Amino acid sequence: MKISERWLREWVNPALDTEQLVARLTMAGLEVDGVEAAAGAFTDVVVAAVVSCQVHPDADKLSLCQVDDGRATHQVVCGAANVRAGLKVPFARIGAELGDDFTIKKAKLRGVESVGMLCSAAELGLVDSADGLLELPADAPLGLNLRDYLKLDDALIDIDLTPNRGDCLSICGLARELGALTETAVQKPAIGAVPATHQGALPVTLLHPEGCPRYLGRVIRNINQNVETPLWMQEKLRRAGLRSIDPVVDVTNYVLLELGQPMHAFDFDKLHGGIRVRLAEQGEALTLLDGKELKLNADTLVIADHEKAVAVAGIMGGKHSAVSAHTRHIFLESAFFNPVQIAGRARHYGLHTDASHRYERGVDFNLPAVAMERATALLLDIVGGEAGPVVGAQAQLPEVPPVTLRAKRIANLLGYALPVPAVEGILARLGFDKIATGENDWTYAVPSWRFDVSLEADLIEELARVHGYDKLPVRAPLTRLHLQPRPQGVLDMKVLRRLLVSLGYQEVVTYSFVDGELDAALAQEATAPVALANPISQDMAVMRSSLWPGLVRTLKHNQNRQQERCRLFESGLSFINKNTKLEQKVKVSSLLWGAAMAEQWGSASRGVDFFDLKGDVEAILALTHASESFRFEAAEHPALQPGQSARVLRGEDHLGWIGALHPRLLQALDITGKVFLMELDFTLLRASAIAVATELSRFPSVRRDLAFVLDAKTPVSAVEAQLRKIAGTELKELVLFDLYQGQNIEKDKKSLALGLTFQHASRTLTDLEINPIIDNCIKALQAEFNAELR
Repeated sequence: MKISERWLREWVNPALDTEQLVARLTMAGLEVDGVEAAAGAFTDVVVAAVVSCQVHPDADKLSLCQVDDGRATHQVVCGAANVRAGLKVPFARIGAELGDDFTIKKAKLRGVESVGMLCSAAELGLVDSADGLLELPADAPLGLNLRDYLKLDDALIDIDLTPNRGDCLSICGLARELGALTETAVQKPAIGAVPATHQGALPVTLLHPEGCPRYLGRVIRNINQNVETPLWMQEKLRRAGLRSIDPVVDVTNYVLLELGQPMHAFDFDKLHGGIRVRLAEQGEALTLLDGKELKLNADTLVIADHEKAVAVAGIMGGKHSAVSAHTRHIFLESAFFNPVQIAGRARHYGLHTDASHRYERGVDFNLPAVAMERATALLLDIVGGEAGPVVGAQAQLPEVPPVTLRAKRIANLLGYALPVPAVEGILARLGFDKIATGENDWTYAVPSWRFDVSLEADLIEELARVHGYDKLPVRAPLTRLHLQPRPQGVLDMKVLRRLLVSLGYQEVVTYSFVDGELDAALAQEATAPVALANPISQDMAVMRSSLWPGLVRTLKHNQNRQQERCRLFESGLSFINKNTKLEQKVKVSSLLWGAAMAEQWGSASRGVDFFDLKGDVEAILALTHASESFRFEAAEHPALQPGQSARVLRGEDHLGWIGALHPRLLQALDITGKVFLMELDFTLLRASAIAVATELSRFPSVRRDLAFVLDAKTPVSAVEAQLRKIAGTELKELVLFDLYQGQNIEKDKKSLALGLTFQHASRTLTDLEINPIIDNCIKALQAEFNAELR
């Protein structure tokens, strides 16, 4: 939110310069993003009047003007379309400087001398662009320095408020906060009740009181829309980033910025019967002020007359009932909408307005009446008219229970015992009313504008903010530290992470919120996703059912930035709906893409393949010291390419998946090259065997090589498992050193060559001991897999 420092100081003016004021706000949690000047750098620009205006003798689009600056009359050539006799405008005299490098000098334009320059708002650095001269009020005093007249020696402070501090989205809220921080009195404008001069009104009916517990309206007749918004109001709006539209809209925007209450004005003659605050009918149509046509959902709160919806409550008004230059009578709205009812609705329709921004965070439910009187008084001063009575309807307003604050708890949380006068003074300045005092505690009523305070800790946070975080003493915590046991039979996630880093992977941390379509495409289980009630955006609408969506999006991000290889991994929670219950699992996932090795000269470049990832998974499984309990089983996964995907099993338990991303998804996601993914359930993985030290044998080992021809579909892991079973405890190593398919081998067959290494701990094994084992292994493979010895 951008505010004018000068406007803020009209409400509260502490003895701080701009830099100190900004630092004080930031240290109190109201972070200032930036400070800029309210106008560009310029000198010697004054208020002047155009005495006469004639067409340039040699250029149809130029005007020859006589300009009075209060000292003398000057001849000025001007190209602005809105220049005319009698106009008051900014005039840059000879020698005036505009910006850093532009000095006004005498000049000849098409043979006619021009002494000075008439200025637009853009040339003075007030706006980015302008269509013509900046028109000043007719009563602007000639010769007065424009900086003094418009009070342009001002700073614009851009404050980045957290969502819980909706109460500071106004000059009033910031002034209240700054007054509390600096112990400075806040000077509020006098806002009194405007008496009704006619009895015209529209009846108000709350058909959905849960969404709108309070709605006020007032009819103002016979306004004059042909007047200009006062320059002082236009300037305050401009400095807050809003442009002037017309007097009625400008007043509602002004009250929004000043008090924090969104308001809306309807053309009274276009409303029929009365006001009904209700839920929209499914598919009900409404064209908004910006021309956007909506088909409303049944959960959207609308303001309607007796015929149709005329506004989306708390977001934007409808075009049909909008105030125009021809409007004579208006109906002014000021209401309180439940934040839960408004939250997410604007974003759902692709909108974000100043009103929705405030209502989503919470607006003071006692503010509508004050804002109504303030807006009415301003409108009567500017556009005239006759105010009717304030009418409305009210249901059950929010009830905020009182909060008890204990002195001991303050000392425990802050490490510092604030003096009692400081505690009471801070909370009083923030608007908290003390309703009871105990021996060592207080009970406070929470003000209606503080939606973020409900706990004792919230009050203590307020004390810390206002007292100053930088003033709290720094002390080491004093507590008993209990060392947690670390069982040896459990794999530590830190060990797994270190392994993956050593294998060249980079750890990423991605959002748990993902795009619903992407999550469904990569899902491992056909279950309904865990949808968010109020998603940040459409691509963060569901909780992830696996870690793959985050890895794939990270890969896409890196591909778009010309990266040539990615080795990524992530560990975290996945979320699955199971039998209407939320199931959370800790998983570890990785992704491979691009070249197998970074660019180098020692070996030929090649892309990663399935077995690169499988080798890394086997390294992970080896951390459990129980590699023999795992196996890979060919299986199909909807997100993985058939023939290049496998299920990872531990015993009979499903541990995870490994494989190549399906070409269909590669095309849909516009990803180039093959992508390999794996995901393991860490809860099933972490059970680990305890390593046991054994003495190295002093006796030689014996190796025998066997080659078999068997069915191409037979898994190598099954062959190895059978050999380990038959070979017994003397088998120390089993390695597959050759796999062949081709000439001299039948088409649906493959040849496996395996090396079996035997060793005994206390003696040398002889052929008489080894040969029977080998014979049994051959017979077992022949019987189990119909294998033929080569």
